[in-house]
Amino acid sequence: MAEHRQSRKRRYLTWAVAGAAVVAGAGIAAQTSMAATTWPAQKTYTGRAFDTCAAPSLSAMKAWHTGFYGAAAVYIGGKNRGCSQPNLTASWVKSVNSVGWKLIPLYVGAQPPCQSGSNPEKLTASTAASLGATDAADAVAKASALGMKAGSPIYLDMEPYDVTNTSCNDAVLTYVRSFDKTLRAKTYRAGFYGFTSSSAKAVATAKDRTDLPGNLWYALWDKQNTTTADWPWGSTQYTGHSRGHQYMVNSKETRGGYTITVDRDAWDAPVAIVG
Repeated sequence: MAEHRQSRKRRYLTWAVAGAAVVAGAGIAAQTSMAATTWPAQKTYTGRAFDTCAAPSLSAMKAWHTGFYGAAAVYIGGKNRGCSQPNLTASWVKSVNSVGWKLIPLYVGAQPPCQSGSNPEKLTASTAASLGATDAADAVAKASALGMKAGSPIYLDMEPYDVTNTSCNDAVLTYVRSFDKTLRAKTYRAGFYGFTSSSAKAVATAKDRTDLPGNLWYALWDKQNTTTADWPWGSTQYTGHSRGHQYMVNSKETRGGYTITVDRDAWDAPVAIVG
């Protein structure tokens, strides 16, 4: 997501190494290693969504609720989160939910050791498992404090890296598995944001599916508002309302007098349970 918002174009050039419907109860079969407990029914949104670095003001969110977008991604935490979030409070979450917005929680966790650029938190082979557990616990605490209840998804943001670097890729998958296992033990659904050329590819094509996310949000900037026509992996993967597609970035848009630069997403996946 753009430097968390370093310009997406710049970040991609630097790192590219490599409406609406609400449905209850779908997608649980896609999850693995879930806690032995009764899970809240999944809340699923199908339609257009947007993501932007800082959560917009409540006034902007009200003005933008025109029917074009029905969901918005928000960066709930992570040491690599790039924008401050003065608007993102439990009160804001409750208010935008009452307006009719669905929310997509996004957590910018530790990044790969072989990734270009500097980050406040990078994982290593030796710290991957412990960091995954610690970051997941933090993500759940952040989501809960915002009023996003158990049963909500949390999407782990993993930026591009060289997936042909075996040791690096193995460390990333160890981190992801630990993060997801910890989420599920706390009754939060596991999601993942990554690039079709690298981070999402690593998750989608991993032979060992143990503890991998049940929901995949793939970045493929082809301007196609779809989660199916350009899906690059097996047609039976991530079905049952488990896909998001970031299809356009850095779109400067004005609605109701408020101008925001957003990324566009096609969405058919879980969203936060609020209220």
